Amino acid sequence: MKLARRALRHRARLALLALWTVSTAALALPSFDEVKAAHRPSDLTLLDRHGTPLQTLRVDGQVRRLPWVPLQELSPALLQAIVVSEDRRFWSHAGVDWAAVARSAWANLIDTRTQGASTLTMQLAGLLDEELARPAQGRSLAQKLGQVRAARMLETRWTKSQILEAYLNRVPFRGELVGIAALSQTLFGKHASGLDLQEAAITAALVRAPNAPAERVAERACGVLQAMAHPAADCRGLATLSAQALRRRGGMPLAEQLAPHYARLALDPDGPARQRSSLDARVQRLAVRLLQRQLAELQGRQVEDGAIVVLDNASGQVLAWVGAHGASAAAQVDGVLARRQPGSTLKPFVYGLAFERRLITPASLLEDTPAEIGTTSGAYLPQNYDRRFKGLVSARTALGASLNIPAVRVGAMLPPDALHARLNALGFALDQTAGWYGASLALGSADVTLLSLANAYRTLARGGVYTPAALPRAARVGAAEAVAQRVMDADAAYLVADILADNNARVPTFGIDNALRTRGFAAVKTGTSKDMRDNWCVGFTDRYTVAVWIGNASGAPMHAVSGVSGAAPIWAALVQELHRDRPSRPPAVPPGLRRARVEYAGGEEAPRSEWFIAGTEPLQPIETRPLTRHVGIASPREGTVFALDPDIPPAVQQIRFEGQRGQWLLDGRVIGHGSRIRWSPWPGRHELRLLAADGREIERVRFEVRGASVRQRASGREIATSTRP
Repeated sequence: MKLARRALRHRARLALLALWTVSTAALALPSFDEVKAAHRPSDLTLLDRHGTPLQTLRVDGQVRRLPWVPLQELSPALLQAIVVSEDRRFWSHAGVDWAAVARSAWANLIDTRTQGASTLTMQLAGLLDEELARPAQGRSLAQKLGQVRAARMLETRWTKSQILEAYLNRVPFRGELVGIAALSQTLFGKHASGLDLQEAAITAALVRAPNAPAERVAERACGVLQAMAHPAADCRGLATLSAQALRRRGGMPLAEQLAPHYARLALDPDGPARQRSSLDARVQRLAVRLLQRQLAELQGRQVEDGAIVVLDNASGQVLAWVGAHGASAAAQVDGVLARRQPGSTLKPFVYGLAFERRLITPASLLEDTPAEIGTTSGAYLPQNYDRRFKGLVSARTALGASLNIPAVRVGAMLPPDALHARLNALGFALDQTAGWYGASLALGSADVTLLSLANAYRTLARGGVYTPAALPRAARVGAAEAVAQRVMDADAAYLVADILADNNARVPTFGIDNALRTRGFAAVKTGTSKDMRDNWCVGFTDRYTVAVWIGNASGAPMHAVSGVSGAAPIWAALVQELHRDRPSRPPAVPPGLRRARVEYAGGEEAPRSEWFIAGTEPLQPIETRPLTRHVGIASPREGTVFALDPDIPPAVQQIRFEGQRGQWLLDGRVIGHGSRIRWSPWPGRHELRLLAADGREIERVRFEVRGASVRQRASGREIATSTRP
């Protein structure tokens, strides 16, 4: 019997050798380095500037293939299990195990079940060459011979370690899983270096039967353990472990998953598995955490979303890019690139343009009184955030305290298209004409992105020199070249930055102890859009520009959330951390500026030292003279008290109401039309309203009349009675 078997093996070997000899197909097999270089993971990893993993992104939906794992990083138990299960004489044969071939041929002759004899090298040949891959109906004789020849060629060109390493990185496992990295991460939630004996046995069992049920996999794995003859080999628990592994989905994350929106823009699908970016993991991680914390604190105020971007002032590189809050229903929307109304954050560019054109100085007095601005579509009546008016204020106070009406009036001083052109030069790429926005452009009626807003403030930080932000790969399509352009006068840029960094200028609106105060220099501005749909906080230090948006991706309004209460806390915390080791320093003063003392003849503001563009310094105290004509009710003003003498005839003591032409109502009753109305006083507290032609209210004021006479007729005589405080 032994002689018969030996003869059969000899004849089988001779037959295969003869067929292999006559086969002349030239197999162009790649080198190990070529195979490794061509490996394309289905998941790419975004690294920060220091090499720290930040985010993974799936780019191939057909298979799950993770980065190549070197042999020295694979579990020894795994290597032993694969060799024992698939190719016991792997380390000794030259690509073909002839003893296994003969044994397989004999078994196939005497048994109805087929038995294979493919070595690991032969299997790898099938994985490298599609023509040698095993079809569903089995390989033909020619394919088997080609596989044998390819295996022999691999053994002459590759080392055994290279063959085993390539095999484990190319072999398909269960379902979409290809390669040991994908299997170990998905089924066991760990790196392939950490697979233990039982996990290694299950892995080896899945090579033979990738889609077998859990109980069958456990049975095969037990056989592998027994074949390994390891002292610690134990089949107990294999059934439970197999069931758990085959039910698992996703496995452990490959990175912290901190920057999904940036990764989609930055990662190149055709690039390497690990790609470095400009992000800073420390700053990105902090920004994500601060956004999560702030949105948690704003629960109950109809706030769901937010976004943050941090730029390096010198290079324009992005250090942090948080597109959304991960728990939001709109988590896929990138808030850094979404267009929304920026509110008051555009005011600095209005004032900067007016400074540059010598129309005003930081000391100029502006009217913060009711205004009706005529536009092509009707009257525009801007209001301040608190619905109050400050009267005459300096431009420094108007910008620092974010007063709306002075900003609109300054915008009206500019040529019609000047502000529109300046904003476009700063990179906003407004999608409508200047006429379409009208006067409301000064208050942020245009839609802009958080990124463009941040980069515009970065231009202020750079003294008016604009360069595009260093965008991720996908966002650079169609972007302008990074050529430095001066779009704003350096003197004007400094004046704006100086005001935005002046906490005293903010006091009328924000109070002394506000969320915008910082340890070192920081120029910052908040903004809130109409109906509280968006709020912003954008500002810069000497090294960084930080921009924060809080709102709802759906456009729904928030409940009592402003730029100070919503976005500012995040901004302040980021700036504090960025300058934890070194406080920010103020910028150098441009040579074209002069320092001069300012006094106001009417005492509107306290005397102070102020910066001026050379040639615009005041030579004497600034008079109480508004720069624009009054619009609204000029007289009486809010809170006026009239004290009339009862001994003077009433006709002589009439009160004159003056202001914008319109309809006048006193205590709810119409008393006349025009720009001037005379009224005979009546004792008590009164409310005066002025309405526009279309019925909209221009302004209302409250005043009081004291000491007036009321004439009553009694018994044929007039009796004088007095009303006194």
